[in-house]
Amino acid sequence: MEMCFLRALLFVALSAWILADDGQVTFVSELSSKPAQKLSKYGWYGNVRLQRFHIPEETAIARWLFSVTKGNNFNCGKHNVTIHIQYGAPPVINPTGKVFPNATLWSPPLSLILPVTSQSSTTFNLSNPAPGDWFVGAHLPEHDGRIEQKGFPSCSYLFQPQLSIRRAVDTPIMQQGTFLQQTAAPDTPARLKLYVPEFASSLSVSVSDCSSGEAADDGNCSLVLRLGSTSLQQRPVTVNCSGIGCSATLSNPPWDTWLRVVVESSLGNRTVTFSIVSNYTVGCKPKSVGLKVDDDINKLRSKSNLTNSTSADNDTVVTDAVAPSNDSASLLTPLLASACVWSIPILYEELDVLSMRFTPANGPNVSVTDTHPTLLTYPLHTQATGGTLNLQLTLNTTNITVANSSSVVACLSPWAPVLDLNHSQPCRTALFGGYGVRVNVSDPKAVVRLPFPQSATWYLTLQLTCNSSDCGNASLVSVVPEVFISACVEDCGTYGECRLLRSYSYLYATCDCKTGWSGWGCTDGSSAQSYGRQLTATLLLTLSNLAFLPATVVAVKRCFIPEASVYLFTMFFSTFYHACDQPGVAVMCIMDYDALQYCDFLGSICSIWVTILCMARIKDIFKYTLFMLGALLIAMSMQLDRKGLWNLLGPVICAILLMVTTWVYRGVRRRHCYPPSWRRWVLFLIPGAVCALVGVCLYIFAETEDNYYYTHSLWHILVASCVVFLLPPKEKNREALGWNRGWTWSWRPQVCGYTLCQNDKDELYTVT
Repeated sequence: MEMCFLRALLFVALSAWILADDGQVTFVSELSSKPAQKLSKYGWYGNVRLQRFHIPEETAIARWLFSVTKGNNFNCGKHNVTIHIQYGAPPVINPTGKVFPNATLWSPPLSLILPVTSQSSTTFNLSNPAPGDWFVGAHLPEHDGRIEQKGFPSCSYLFQPQLSIRRAVDTPIMQQGTFLQQTAAPDTPARLKLYVPEFASSLSVSVSDCSSGEAADDGNCSLVLRLGSTSLQQRPVTVNCSGIGCSATLSNPPWDTWLRVVVESSLGNRTVTFSIVSNYTVGCKPKSVGLKVDDDINKLRSKSNLTNSTSADNDTVVTDAVAPSNDSASLLTPLLASACVWSIPILYEELDVLSMRFTPANGPNVSVTDTHPTLLTYPLHTQATGGTLNLQLTLNTTNITVANSSSVVACLSPWAPVLDLNHSQPCRTALFGGYGVRVNVSDPKAVVRLPFPQSATWYLTLQLTCNSSDCGNASLVSVVPEVFISACVEDCGTYGECRLLRSYSYLYATCDCKTGWSGWGCTDGSSAQSYGRQLTATLLLTLSNLAFLPATVVAVKRCFIPEASVYLFTMFFSTFYHACDQPGVAVMCIMDYDALQYCDFLGSICSIWVTILCMARIKDIFKYTLFMLGALLIAMSMQLDRKGLWNLLGPVICAILLMVTTWVYRGVRRRHCYPPSWRRWVLFLIPGAVCALVGVCLYIFAETEDNYYYTHSLWHILVASCVVFLLPPKEKNREALGWNRGWTWSWRPQVCGYTLCQNDKDELYTVT
């Protein structure tokens, strides 16, 4: 009911929104909603519930509705839900304040805090949002370390984001050098757009001939000119106009894209009429390569041959990669006098999921001069934003002498390059920031890692700079730019695993750290476990299973051979499962982890099943039939849901009901409490039940990630101890090594061809 009310409220707000047309452009509304997802406490990035929304071109306003609903009636108290919003890629977050790996750069996203009791909602409005993919992630506060058993009732919160947008469908287009007459009012701004071509070095938009229709205000624009869109990290360029006009100029505007222009009036309730015009300058273009593609085909063939020869001779390939490329130097020579930028063709190779490589088509070495910049282009699509963008720049000094005062300056930027690199020029374009690095003789290698890079075309600009005006003989150097997409930062190092996650059709990767290590790349060892603690945990969890040896001995001594074999099976696989399950370096796996886990869970449930059936004291033919039938059903349920709560409760409840039924039947028939001996109750049944109850309470309520290794070890000991207490005594009609019904394994002496008599009377109801 509450969710329906929120949707109705959103519909009414949108209806009023749509009816408020500004009279200049036509707006249409679009709605999108994502299914509700259960939130988790934050322990690593896999606990974040990630959703992706697409905002189309020419969107004027975007409004998100975030709803959080309590999933049950538990008194969970008040919790804060953190919501992160990021444009172009999933948000990179650090709610626990951990250390990032070296050379890893990131920008914090917009974060909202939503207090939740039973149901809460909030809205977030964004004017002139950047078109493309927007990502929303949500999570609960930091995990307290308590291990929650699957299927056991607990607090749950459901998060559902919804998006509504208002999009213009007939936005006027500004042409180069063509004036447009427009009007703007305080509540109805003028909206326009213009196309910025590739290799545009500057863009200017001018407003003139302002008139408000009032004689007193003629010649006073009182307009606000905005260029660009809002992407939370970047804001539009804003100019306050006064007088009869104004202009805004962008150096290094975004290439090959539509740029939004919004003009707002700040003059009371009056409408302002004005003229607007745009002009862009293409200051530098590379030399045209023509229409022949034969050279490119030959490069692809040579690249394929080089890849095939890698497996045959890796040393040769590495040597060739380090040597300077003569082809690159020869291609550069005729361009020195005429070209102002050298654009290097890039080969794009998709190797695997979130694994891509960008290599220069002319070879790994790239020539860099001090006269003009070298430009490399890397298109990054949406499916690559779930990984890490890596840049490794290496100065090649093998055959080229580089002066100590010389250095190669590089700038990696999205949407547009920085073509004028010098000591004072920042690595930043008109609307977006970049990442600058520098290599020289003393520091020949530089590394930049960008987790979850923005979906855009990235540009790497290289140029040689010197302290003096002339670099002298060292005016040409060679560098090796290695740009590639990897799933995780350095594959999460020694103390983590790179996990591939999915949000519907979108794939992204993150590190799952172990043994107390944390951080984006599992490099923060502030709370890491020592080797001694890891070894102690492994020994406790494995050696505690030896507590099943007394249970096995007691079962064999009392002639419960099938039960003893089940206990041995459980002890063996539980020991080696926990030896393989450890997150640190003290690990030993004798077979596949999944097989060990399956056998451990199966043996544990079967041990409880056969023990309770043994206590029921039913005839052997029925007992062993139930043994087999129960084992098959338990194996099936383990395959369906291995960690489900009812996989344990189902067999236990069924076995206890059967045991209680047989005990009640015997007690009624004998008119005496069963078992009849008070010693059996006081010394065996009650202590066994207490051990089982304490073990279950520890298993369900007390286990945390910090105390797991000794609480779970205590669980092993308590379960094995309760088996020793609860196993019934030996039946009087059983032999030491077998049963007298069905088979005879014992030797019987004969006298004159006759077998000595043996009492086969059934004594099912005798308990000592």
